[in-house]
Amino acid sequence: MATERDSRAPGGGSTPQVLTSANVVLPTGTMPGGQVAVDGGRITATAPAGARVVDVSGHWLVPGFVDLHNHGGGGASFSGTAEQILTAVRTHRAHGTTTLVASTVTDEMDLLVRQAGVLSELAEQGEIAGIHFEGPFISPCRKGAHSAALLRDPEPAEVRKLIDAARGQARMLTLAAELPGGIDSVRLLAEHGVIAAIGHTDATYEQTVDAIEAGATVATHLFNAMPGLGHRAPGPVAALLEDERVTVELINDGTHLHPAALELAFHHAGPDRVAFITDAMDAAGSGDGRYLLGPLEVEVSEGVARLVEGGSIAGSTLTLDRAFKRAVTVDRLPVEDVVKALSANPARLLGLSDRIGSLEPGKDADLVLLDADFEVRGVMRRGEWVVEPRLG
Repeated sequence: MATERDSRAPGGGSTPQVLTSANVVLPTGTMPGGQVAVDGGRITATAPAGARVVDVSGHWLVPGFVDLHNHGGGGASFSGTAEQILTAVRTHRAHGTTTLVASTVTDEMDLLVRQAGVLSELAEQGEIAGIHFEGPFISPCRKGAHSAALLRDPEPAEVRKLIDAARGQARMLTLAAELPGGIDSVRLLAEHGVIAAIGHTDATYEQTVDAIEAGATVATHLFNAMPGLGHRAPGPVAALLEDERVTVELINDGTHLHPAALELAFHHAGPDRVAFITDAMDAAGSGDGRYLLGPLEVEVSEGVARLVEGGSIAGSTLTLDRAFKRAVTVDRLPVEDVVKALSANPARLLGLSDRIGSLEPGKDADLVLLDADFEVRGVMRRGEWVVEPRLG
């Protein structure tokens, strides 16, 4: 059982502290009985003088999780007001996600432009790590939980409207590159430093290869909302898995992917090219009931979200701590590889690996404390405890 040498739980980030006797997952591997020292919101190489020492024996210390694809949580959406957005952000932080990219969903262009303004302000304040536009530039054949009436072709001028509205905070845009204007828009995104993600697509293998050559570097929730892998028509899945320039998103909730599909993707792409995401909607961390995803009504039953009309899966109710636990205990993946998929790989993709994604001196003190059963027992963000350690 973990014990605390100080009678109080650790305080704010202004108090230097050292977490000791943990299984610390480092880029070089796991260090049993290791320690992490924190001072001034950053990880330090040595313990600061007068630091509070907390013994977390039997626990794991891993980097804070980084979610590239998330639509909301805690009953709130990233398509809502600033207050609602912060509710969703705080919900996921409590589950270990210390860095989050806010995803929009297909809507009228003027509403997306307006929402980009709200989200960009919160990104400038450091509450989110930027904006991911999922839709409206996707295939009507693979629309999933997006409104068919609001879809449009990815003409570069239309894509540019969203880039400009984000005021430098656009991080990723998902599109079906086989649609008119798709390849030119991939090039436009690459030129502006925005990740072009292939998803909600009906593309052939050859069309997907063309998109990758044009600069696409992410597969939006691989397997979902795209043609399946065929032996004569391999489709986008084969192209996205085989190219070392592409990072593949996977939703590891036990609903979106069969374990064999996850294993195929993880082991074919390799641990350096997988990013576990939530694709969460409002119900994450909230519960069953009726919700809205953009303009569409969603019914959540037993934790699975589906459109009321048509029954398509509508995002997830996943949090990344659950994705972590499932990956280790059900999928039997090495903890070190799971940490890459939840932290290091998405941090690198966002260009933030100098600050986050691993437990190294000089980086932000973003970390998650897990018990022996891989349940969250504490969350620190920039040296401040979001969830105070529960060591009993």
